[in-house]
Amino acid sequence: MALTLVLAACGGVAGQPDGGAGDTMDADLASNLSAEDATAAAGGVNAFGFALHTAVADDGANTVTSPLSASVLLAMVAAGAGGDNAEEMVKLLGLDSPRDTRYAALLADLVGTDDVTLAIANSLWAAEGYPFEDDYVSFVQATYGATLDEVDLGSQDASDAIDDWVDERTEGLIDEIAADLGLPNPQAVLVLLNTVYFQGTWTTAFDENDTREAPFDLAGGDAVAVPTMHRSAAEVETSFGDGFQMLRLPYGDNERFGMEVLLPDEDVALDELLDDLDAEVWRNAVDGLEAATFSEIALPRFELEWDANLTAVLQSLGMVSAFEGGDFTPMSPADPFLDTVVQKTYIRVDERGTEAAAVTGGVVAESAGPPPLRVDRPFAFTVSDRQTGAVLFVGSVHDPRG
Repeated sequence: MALTLVLAACGGVAGQPDGGAGDTMDADLASNLSAEDATAAAGGVNAFGFALHTAVADDGANTVTSPLSASVLLAMVAAGAGGDNAEEMVKLLGLDSPRDTRYAALLADLVGTDDVTLAIANSLWAAEGYPFEDDYVSFVQATYGATLDEVDLGSQDASDAIDDWVDERTEGLIDEIAADLGLPNPQAVLVLLNTVYFQGTWTTAFDENDTREAPFDLAGGDAVAVPTMHRSAAEVETSFGDGFQMLRLPYGDNERFGMEVLLPDEDVALDELLDDLDAEVWRNAVDGLEAATFSEIALPRFELEWDANLTAVLQSLGMVSAFEGGDFTPMSPADPFLDTVVQKTYIRVDERGTEAAAVTGGVVAESAGPPPLRVDRPFAFTVSDRQTGAVLFVGSVHDPRG
């Protein structure tokens, strides 16, 4: 998935996408932070992430967001904010201050594993000759590992370079974003970009020979046949929340990362579950996970793409000043304004595991003996890290056919 935003000089209209290359994160900064710092940062990511997903989820539509990607990008923006503008962003993101260094601990912790492939990249694309405060650029580079490229944001060459950067860092799952952001745009002075790429193989894979068409009940009452993966005599972790059951399917040998499937009770609609789902509800369900044996696990195989302009949504969540001339003098003496924020995501869940460019998925069947667990109706899911508690992706699947 890729998330981007554009800043424009006051009086102008901004464009879109992201850019950059390389890794400039200050290793000493990350090493001086603790596991508690990473966990605290993850808590802010999750609280914001579930609020964001609830705000953008359309009734009956598949949705995939990345709390991690959105939070990191906006935290880079917050580092250049002042006054009421900074206060709004700090509150929304759960930061200690506009220049909260705890994200360095979280990012270093998340990518410090070889059990899954998790790549996080940040970059700044600045208009040639536009004045930016050195301490702002230095902070974003040291804390987020962001690269800086000076380009002509009004040129097609810059847009092509931005798209190439996104394509490379998402392994081709997302190949463009410039057009979504309105680039080329001569009024744009800064484009910020974050990408998250995740690839994990199930700890226990599904056998492709066991995948077959099975009914999936849509919210409207109709049933459709979808390719459904099956695993017999399965022991998995599960828990129960108010109106739903959670199922965790881990990745890799260490099982640090996993997908949590949230299956609503049969008399509860997915939209009802999503309305009540927040970081605390999710955390309580995760903390309550216990091993259980099912005669069969059945999970739809699915592939989803999603994108949205988040500008209005962020304003509805309380981040208003940034888009209405709020203080950005800590970023630049010219005091630009935030014009737009866009997110695009991709996820594929199959017999081998999950691949997501910043998001993810889950399924079930019958047998005698222990009860089966079937994901055969609209469901929500998360992809998370058990160690820090950070939620990488949140999704809701109304129709596995995409």
